[in-house]
Amino acid sequence: MKTIYIILLLITLSLNSQGQEKETNFLYTNVTIHVGNGEVIENGMVGVSDGKIDFVESMETKVQAKYDLTIDGKGKHLYPGIIAPNTRLGLEEIQAVRATIDYREVGHFNPNIRSVIAYNTDSQVIPTVRSNGVLIAQVVPSGGRISGQSSLVYTEADNWEDAILKADNCVHLRWPSRVRHTGWWAQKGRIELNKNYNENLQAIRVYFDAAKAYAQKSTVEKKNLKFETMKALFSKEKTLVVHSNNAKSMMDAVNILQTYGVEIVIQGATESWKITDFLKEKNISVILHDIHQLPGRDDADVNQPFLTPSVLQKKGIKFAFSLNNQGSWNVRNLMFQAGQAVAHGLDKEAAISALTLSTAQILGIDDRAGSIEKGKDATFIVSEGDVLDMRTSVITDAYMVGRKVNLNDKQKDLYNKYMEKYNLKTED
Repeated sequence: MKTIYIILLLITLSLNSQGQEKETNFLYTNVTIHVGNGEVIENGMVGVSDGKIDFVESMETKVQAKYDLTIDGKGKHLYPGIIAPNTRLGLEEIQAVRATIDYREVGHFNPNIRSVIAYNTDSQVIPTVRSNGVLIAQVVPSGGRISGQSSLVYTEADNWEDAILKADNCVHLRWPSRVRHTGWWAQKGRIELNKNYNENLQAIRVYFDAAKAYAQKSTVEKKNLKFETMKALFSKEKTLVVHSNNAKSMMDAVNILQTYGVEIVIQGATESWKITDFLKEKNISVILHDIHQLPGRDDADVNQPFLTPSVLQKKGIKFAFSLNNQGSWNVRNLMFQAGQAVAHGLDKEAAISALTLSTAQILGIDDRAGSIEKGKDATFIVSEGDVLDMRTSVITDAYMVGRKVNLNDKQKDLYNKYMEKYNLKTED
């Protein structure tokens, strides 16, 4: 009897869960729509059916279809869901507690490692990021020379399988730097040449040569799991994300790796502003890492990290923003990085695109996400203010493939708890 009761309970819970996740056909009206491709519809509406966007027009257009629900968003702004590349979301919970960290493996060359299977959807950090508008994240492994494969996941799901938007589509290579910084963060020393640079480069060449030779074999007696993953790079089924910040190191990486016929994206790219002509010529996209920092060189403009996005935009180089410098919790501030760049010359809609459509294009998910366009997934956020401005941005609604997303988190619970405890709650 106990077994029967358990089975019935599980079936009931499953049916309830399916009912909760069922997409609703609805029309969001009277909002300023930031499409993600640079276009803005001042007084627009978005129609959603079965998790897809089927209508994006101004309010003057007559609606042909019938919707179950109409939502008035007067005075609000609607954006594509923000996409956060290069994160450890769900792979680390508390940085000081080793048992909660699972983003790296031992060894130097681990292209076969899949970070997504360690993605913890029950993390308390993820809701704090989601409530600020980040609906999609790239979960990236660390460590070694080739760290493994990253996947794109939704920031709300019951398990890692359900969270997947696109699995194992990028392999991450940590390129050695030509220079090394001495000292420590509180007292930086001088910059020196990396004496092991050429040796590290040779190790990369040897590994790629062996992997390419393996890929060219029509049959193999025994499969090599690491080289099987590398085969997908040579066929361009996967993208190679090269982590590098030094200008000359980035140039070396592109020149060497393009001889193997792989698709390359540069992650980090702190000194990309120095080699814009080279990046444009080689058709290389970049994912900038943490522009809220001082420049790496004493002779650089103190504002250079803030200026780099506008330099890349003017040169026509596709770029995105990322933020994982202090830990996965800090990803919630990603959109404010773009806001800082706008204050230093970057076009505002280009900044929004760098958080949405450009990121989707770089990571290969622009067929489903990144912009508010007909036929794409209804994955978007609604804000009372400017999503790039920390003073006014308040995310009021979020939808993930047409399903309304829970924007509550532990920090909000604690805030409400103590506001109520000490009778500090004010009337709305």
